[in-house]
Amino acid sequence: MVRPVPPASTVLPRGVRTFKPRRSRITRREAAALKDPRDVLLTASTSMLPLPWGESPIVLEIGFGAGEATRTMAMADPGTTILAVDVHTPGVGRLIADVREQGITNVRVMEADALAVLEYGIPPLSLTGVRTFFPDPWPKARHHKRRLIQGSVIDLVHSRLIPGGSWHIATDWHDYVEWIVEAFDAHPGFRGGAIERPMSRPTTHYERRAIAEGRDVVDLFFTATAN
Repeated sequence: MVRPVPPASTVLPRGVRTFKPRRSRITRREAAALKDPRDVLLTASTSMLPLPWGESPIVLEIGFGAGEATRTMAMADPGTTILAVDVHTPGVGRLIADVREQGITNVRVMEADALAVLEYGIPPLSLTGVRTFFPDPWPKARHHKRRLIQGSVIDLVHSRLIPGGSWHIATDWHDYVEWIVEAFDAHPGFRGGAIERPMSRPTTHYERRAIAEGRDVVDLFFTATAN
């Protein structure tokens, strides 16, 4: 199945991306889900996405990996629509298959750069929340410009959140925690910081691996206010 190439985001300098392409084998199950996604998969474009804006809470999930947290949180809160965005094709296919097989109706999936989705597909003041669990920390100093959490991205997310909307982030890199807190402290439209791990956030495969390797996981929660 050939999917349209999504538009490029203009939030970061040209050529700078917050993700790196990954190649891995697509299973038959994932390929079948991608071939027949029905109403679960949304296509990236320069038009607003066909979601119930203003009718029910909508949460954007930036990077969902294997989709464990997405599925669990969607089933726990069926009244909230989750827009799950990732660039990894096998993971997209896996999540589509999972939500269909498990009868989950409040998840929509996109294979796209989440910054482009925010810029072109989501109207201002429409999201109740954003979730980013274990984003790439880009630990080398020369790669810090590729980190998702930075001033221009925070500006964009703030413009899409309703007042009182939130951005929940989890990371296992101490240096990134300090970076995130500093970036949000510099923004007048958010308040918050590190919190105790919420019971509502499921433990993922990546998180279990990080803990096994001796890295502490930190949850950060920021609430949007009027500038």
